[in-house]
Amino acid sequence: MTGYFEIEGPAGKIEAHAYDPGKTRRGIALVAHPHPLYGGTMENKVVQTLAKAFLSLGYLSVRFNFRGVGKSIGTYDGGMGETEDAVAVIEYLEKNEGKLPLLLSGFSFGGFVQARVARLVDPERMALVAPAVGKFDMPEVKPGTLLIHGEEDDVIPLSSLFEWARPQGHAVVVLPGAGHFFHGRLTQIKEIVTDTFRN
Repeated sequence: MTGYFEIEGPAGKIEAHAYDPGKTRRGIALVAHPHPLYGGTMENKVVQTLAKAFLSLGYLSVRFNFRGVGKSIGTYDGGMGETEDAVAVIEYLEKNEGKLPLLLSGFSFGGFVQARVARLVDPERMALVAPAVGKFDMPEVKPGTLLIHGEEDDVIPLSSLFEWARPQGHAVVVLPGAGHFFHGRLTQIKEIVTDTFRN
């Protein structure tokens, strides 16, 4: 499967997009986008960068619009309904493409949602970019989760991420001088992701 597709979710239609490596698939990577009320969509540059990075690693790489975004039906639900949307996409992919190792990834609000999803589906691996700690009640995540953050993030301060990550013993990859949207640093994010998940 490649390109745009739609599934039926808990609140109605969910719009999604897949990059498919073909027969070389090593798993499914699901990427979640930033906050719907602040312009977040699956077309976000960080989200697209993550999706393409996972494609290059051999994952069936899928991004989707949360309810109320693009052609997805419904209204913003503070993370609860969005978690249901992500699980619905995973269930659809597993039913139609086979149960493959699962990698969850998200940017900002999408990182918060994927941390919630991980408590329901137990992914093999995770990659969160500037997850929205401090803005939402962010669950703990499994050891080995890749965390990428900008040093000069003025939306989710680096100190907030450290405060959340420290008790869990997580390492954090910090991009010096980078802000929340990683302008000019997308290639660096792709390199970090591909280096981390190559094996």
